Amino acid sequence: MAAPRKYPDELRERAVRLVLDARKDPVTRPAACRRIGEQLGINPETLRGWVNQTEVDAGDRPGTTTSDAQRLAELERENRELRRANAILRSASAFFAAELDRPSSR
Repeated sequence: MAAPRKYPDELRERAVRLVLDARKDPVTRPAACRRIGEQLGINPETLRGWVNQTEVDAGDRPGTTTSDAQRLAELERENRELRRANAILRSASAFFAAELDRPSSR
């Protein structure tokens, strides 16, 4: 289960949009994240991370997209579950194989 978000999605989207618009203008580009973050009460590094991830998701920057990261996490979780199930099955089969190899005491 994911942790609750500190900032509402609407604020995140608005802040990212403001930074992206500010970056289009060469005059306002430097320190856009810092300035806008301070105006909206968002840590500038947090805002910078949001902007970078938005650019990755849009294909404007190399990196792992949000959907790819979610899918990867899902596959890793499934892989852990399958490895655990295989370990249980190996243990059970070794136990029953040992039972079959024992001479019966009749």
